[in-house]
Amino acid sequence: MIKKYLLAAGKGLVWILALTAAAFLIATLFYRDIPAAELEAKWATPPSQFIEVDGLRIHYREDGQGPVIVLAHANFASLFMWEPWVAALKGQYRVIRFDMAAHGLTGPDKSGDYSLERSVKLLGLLLDALKVDKATLVGTSLGGTVSMRYTVGHPERVERLVLISPGSLESNVRGSSSPPNIPRAVNAIALVTPKSLARYMLTSNFGDKSKVTESLVDQWYVLWRRDGNRVALLDRLRQYVSGDVEKTIGSVRVPVLLIWGEKNKQVPVANAYEFQKLLIGAPRVELKVLPGVGHMAVQEAPEETVRVLRQYLDTEAGRAPLALAAP
Repeated sequence: MIKKYLLAAGKGLVWILALTAAAFLIATLFYRDIPAAELEAKWATPPSQFIEVDGLRIHYREDGQGPVIVLAHANFASLFMWEPWVAALKGQYRVIRFDMAAHGLTGPDKSGDYSLERSVKLLGLLLDALKVDKATLVGTSLGGTVSMRYTVGHPERVERLVLISPGSLESNVRGSSSPPNIPRAVNAIALVTPKSLARYMLTSNFGDKSKVTESLVDQWYVLWRRDGNRVALLDRLRQYVSGDVEKTIGSVRVPVLLIWGEKNKQVPVANAYEFQKLLIGAPRVELKVLPGVGHMAVQEAPEETVRVLRQYLDTEAGRAPLALAAP
C-alpha cells in the first residue's frame, strides 16, 4: 500500500513539475526579448542616430542650436523621457540626450562593465565624439549621479550642473564600498517580466499616481525588452558602488541647480537639503522643491520642471530671478 501510494505521489509530482516547466516555457516565450532591429524600426525615427563609442553603439538624439544642454535619464528609463523638455528647449539650445548602456535602444555593453566609472567614461567619450567642448549637464536619478561624477573629474567642460532627485544619497546604497548582494534567483525577472512591474515602479515613484499614463507604462515595458536589456539592467544593479559620495558631492566646482519632488519616497526631500549643504565647493547652489511631485519629477511634471530649468538659465544669463523654496 505504501509503495503504491509513493508511486502515485511520484507520478503526481512529475506531472506538477512538467506543468510548471511548460508554464515557465510559455511565459518566457510570451515575455521574450524583442530584437533590436524590430524596436529600432519603430522607435529610432528622426532625429535618432547611433554612434559607436569604445565598443558600445549608443543611441542618441540631437535637436536645436546654441549653448549645449546634455540630458541623462534615470535608471530603467530612456532618452524618450525628455521629449517635453526638448520641445521647450530646442529653440534656443543644442539639446543632446542619449540612452545609457542597458537602456533604451543602446542595449547591453559588450564589455559587461556597468560600473559608475564606466558610465562616466562613456559620457565623456560621447561628448568628445559629438565635439562638445562645454555643456550644461542635466541628470535625473542615476543620470544625475553619473553627471555629477563626470563634473567632478572634468569641471572645465561643465558650465553648470542640474540634478533632479539624484539617487546618490539613497539609504540602501549610500557609502557602499562593495556591490549589493542581489540573489541569482532574481534573474528570473529577466525571463518573465510582467508589465505590471513597470506600472508598479512608475506609480510608486509618482506623487500623483493618476498621472501615470498607459503609454508611459508601455514605453518602459517595451524598451526593457530590447535584446539583452533586462539581464544588463540586473548586471548594472549588481555593480553599483557609491563609494564616498559625500566627498564626491563636496568636490563639485561648478554652479548647481537642485530640483526635488516634495513627495519623493525613494530619496526623501530631507536629502535635498542635505545635498545642498554638502555642495561646499560649488560657487552657487540653488534648490527648487516641487510640491506634490515624486521621484520621477521629469515624467510626472515635465512642464513644471523644464520651466524651472528655463528660469534658472535665464537667471544665470542675468535676465530674471528664480523663486526658490526655503529649507
